[in-house]
Amino acid sequence: MRLISLGDNTADCYYDEHIFFPGGQAINVAVDAKADGAEKSSYLGIFGDDAYASYLRQLLDTLDVGTDRCRVVYADTPRPGIRIVNGERSFLHSPITERDCYPHLVKLSFSPRDFDLLSTFDVCHTTNEADVDSDLFSLHQAVKLSYDFSTDRSERRLQRVCPHIDLAFFSGEGLDESEVRMLISAAHGCGCPLVVMTMGVRGSICSDGTNMYEQGITSVNAIDTLGAGDSYAAAFLVRYFDTYDIQAAMVFASECSAKTCTIRGAFGHSGGMI
Repeated sequence: MRLISLGDNTADCYYDEHIFFPGGQAINVAVDAKADGAEKSSYLGIFGDDAYASYLRQLLDTLDVGTDRCRVVYADTPRPGIRIVNGERSFLHSPITERDCYPHLVKLSFSPRDFDLLSTFDVCHTTNEADVDSDLFSLHQAVKLSYDFSTDRSERRLQRVCPHIDLAFFSGEGLDESEVRMLISAAHGCGCPLVVMTMGVRGSICSDGTNMYEQGITSVNAIDTLGAGDSYAAAFLVRYFDTYDIQAAMVFASECSAKTCTIRGAFGHSGGMI
């Protein structure tokens, strides 16, 4: 299968240890999809012009992740702060002023050549951090869309996004069973055919509107949970678009997500000291 991921890139900074790792929801999915066996995986987004962006671009080239049609602007790369406590990641305040970073200065716009590129892929994955909600209708004319809502479960977001996507991913950790099923039903009701919910140690659940599929976690000695959700999404998409077997996709996604928890950073490859 062929996947393109649309959205953000970051330098995830472990300030306590003075090191950074490549990251960002869209970058993570593109890299993981290639590692999971995608025939082709690409990233479409905006890069800054600092050393962090230069490292990210060179790394994607090394990992055989395409960057055709990416933009470069005079701006900083976002550098979220990360702290790991007992294997669980938490986000810290970043010392860099967010208003100096590219997401707050420019927005990705699309040309006919972008739509031509997107149409060559089986699916385009994007996220609540990509700032492309207003473009989803047009994007969906070119390619099937997968969208990660993360923890943004607002009715307004569902109504704006779900009519224009084919798959929805949600983080349901912290929701009880009735809340999970209500959210899944709401996403279907707004027009999304396939809904996937990850729930931390409770595993994951997927609904196609008729059947509900459940999958437990794959147990590992977790040292860093950063990027686990993105890893799940990437693996699910790769296996699903290869087989259209939901349960097989969930098993594969559980295994790949667990593996991600055994490495530092969202997918390793530390960029060195900060």
